[in-house]
Amino acid sequence: MPSPYRAIFAAPGTKGFTAAGLIGRMPLSMVGIGVLTMITELGGSYALAGGITATIALSAAAVGPQVSRLVDQYGQRRVLRPATLIAAASVTGLLVASAGGWPSWTLFVFAVIAGCVPSVGSMVRARWTALYRDTPQLHTAYSFESILDELCFIVGPPLAATLSAGWFPEAGPVVALVCLVTGVWWLTALTATEPEPHPHQEHTDRSSALRSPGLQVLVATFVATGAIFGSVDVATLAFAEEHGNKSLGGVFLAVWAFGSCLAGIVFGLLHFKGKAEPRWVLGISAMAVSMIPLLLAGNLPFLAVALFVSGLAIAPTMITTMALIEAHVPHAKLTEGMTWISTGLAVGIALGSSVTGWVVDAAGARTGYVVSFSAGVAAAAVAFAGYRRLTRPAQGEEPAHDGDGDSREVRSGDSDRVA
Repeated sequence: MPSPYRAIFAAPGTKGFTAAGLIGRMPLSMVGIGVLTMITELGGSYALAGGITATIALSAAAVGPQVSRLVDQYGQRRVLRPATLIAAASVTGLLVASAGGWPSWTLFVFAVIAGCVPSVGSMVRARWTALYRDTPQLHTAYSFESILDELCFIVGPPLAATLSAGWFPEAGPVVALVCLVTGVWWLTALTATEPEPHPHQEHTDRSSALRSPGLQVLVATFVATGAIFGSVDVATLAFAEEHGNKSLGGVFLAVWAFGSCLAGIVFGLLHFKGKAEPRWVLGISAMAVSMIPLLLAGNLPFLAVALFVSGLAIAPTMITTMALIEAHVPHAKLTEGMTWISTGLAVGIALGSSVTGWVVDAAGARTGYVVSFSAGVAAAAVAFAGYRRLTRPAQGEEPAHDGDGDSREVRSGDSDRVA
């Protein structure tokens, strides 16, 4: 591991919560494909399987920020364990109902309740922020977390699909569930690195973190970004099937994630001067432009190269986004703010995958990448339109410094935010 990455693990407890967080976030990439494979292996239709996975994603998008808001108020241990038990019980119910042939509506009920699964990645990033706020090490830590995210998406989907298709239908979701419970219990047992909660006082601002104009821009942009991810997933699988090798679809998506992982490693070794906002807009624009080669793909080798190149823009943009959240959201609402980004992505993925499925059925797999490019253009348009909101200081703020060493704004009247 290069020395900047080794340096962030010098603080006691960092290795433990990183390992726990890696295990606990594996379900992020495993549940969707695992449930999809399980239901189709049990004889259900793709329409039913897709509806259930979309329901889980949308429920998580709605409930996740509320769980994280409670975490900011009461602490990770007090909130994550009960939320995880509820999510585990609902996923177990979904497995039992699917295997027992229960009515379809019961599957959707369990899928809705499963949305209270916590955003483990946000919890780990909050710990890094508490350790390295206002230092260059925070940029490296965010980069490392993005690398782990991509690692999950390289390993998780093929693992879940292989388990459910090759062992028994429920195997993928079962392993994902075990990872969730194990990771959350281990993470919440590490109380030494847990960020301090911010209980509500008489004069505490109890509004949502989403009231921040900067966060609104980031979330809106990432709805469109999520549509890129969802559309590329569907179009790539369909493209591989059209060219006679459906199994390569998952491999190509892993190549896409590998490109992002490699870019994240390099990006984490760099330290930038100047504001992060222009880099963020550049990253969003690069993601949009990188969709163009996918429209030109005429064979599988060309598609693999195009996906790898496209992936290079993802992790650096995600890393910069996390730095901007830390700058635009009060410390007392940081976990909630990070989870809102995941919410935007989840909504976008659900929209992008559903629209692309319709387009692929009507006009073919390669046309599905038109949705990807359109979503990229929309993301860039929102980023440019909201740029002034990201750079405009809020009333009563004074400059501080984030993990990139950039000049930032903090509310001088909020003692929870001033480092």
